[in-house]
Amino acid sequence: MTWLNDQLLKMKWLEEGIGWLITRIFNLNTENPVYSVIVFFFYDVIKIFILLSILIFITAWIQTYFTPEKTKEALGKWKGWKGNLLGAILGTLTPFCSCSSIPIFIGFTNAGLPIGVTFSFLISSPLVDLASIVLLASVFNWKIALAYVVVGILLATIGGSLIQALKLEKYVEPFVFQKPAFDLETVEEEKLTFRRRAQLAGQQVKEIIKRVWIYVLVGVGIGAIIHGIIPQEWIEVVLGSKNPFSVILATILGIPMYADIFGTLPIAEALVGKGVGIGTVLAFMMAVTALSLPSLILLKRVVKTKLLIIFVGIVSVGIIIMGYVFNWFSYLFI
Repeated sequence: MTWLNDQLLKMKWLEEGIGWLITRIFNLNTENPVYSVIVFFFYDVIKIFILLSILIFITAWIQTYFTPEKTKEALGKWKGWKGNLLGAILGTLTPFCSCSSIPIFIGFTNAGLPIGVTFSFLISSPLVDLASIVLLASVFNWKIALAYVVVGILLATIGGSLIQALKLEKYVEPFVFQKPAFDLETVEEEKLTFRRRAQLAGQQVKEIIKRVWIYVLVGVGIGAIIHGIIPQEWIEVVLGSKNPFSVILATILGIPMYADIFGTLPIAEALVGKGVGIGTVLAFMMAVTALSLPSLILLKRVVKTKLLIIFVGIVSVGIIIMGYVFNWFSYLFI
């Protein structure tokens, strides 16, 4: 089982092959920091794009059986925390970044769904998806991947439930309720042939790769520099276990950034390799994906300032608590 995980998910064969090529082409010693940077970069870029393409295709294929109208209908049948939980779970089935989730959020709100359900979806959609689960397992292990998913869904459910309990509908901009802000094509699944489903899944792969490739390259580049060049002592001073504010700092550092989880994974991998606690790293990832500054600017266009501040506060506190809990119980996952 370990061999299959290393060769299929972590693709150790790819890392070894790239390392062999680098030593032959550039005649670099394996102890050379430049060697570490180059191998890390090419290995992670190729691995992420291979896994990403396969996983998005499978996820998109599954999604052809669930039209947007059916999703709205299913969500509308559930009330209270159960509806919020369902919204959070459905968010994990959609491979959207935080900015891409905003139009879906508007559409759900316009369709009359409870505000708690829409916010649970908004939190979980960029935070967790099927592709990220496998990619997390390929970088870390299945325990961490599954724990991340459970915590992400829990955070989204609690966040949506709190916003619902506070009755904050009046702080959503009026135009959101007046007319749809987007137009999604709906299709009847009985009309979709095997070939058509494959075409739709292929289009989804192209669209998402086109949207995230630059963030993957930037993320891997930063991760490679952290991995090969930045001294471990520097990282430990700022984000190491001896700094009691490491989780808070990681969350604050993550908010101004904008990237999908696929772009943050290489940075997370490099940070863990430098001795940063797993909870601190996951807090950074969650802040980048769920609270990126561009998505908050976009969200400000559809909600009023008070609701935006409450949303950021709830999610930030949840991420920080999660980070410390993961650090305290890291021995269970590593």
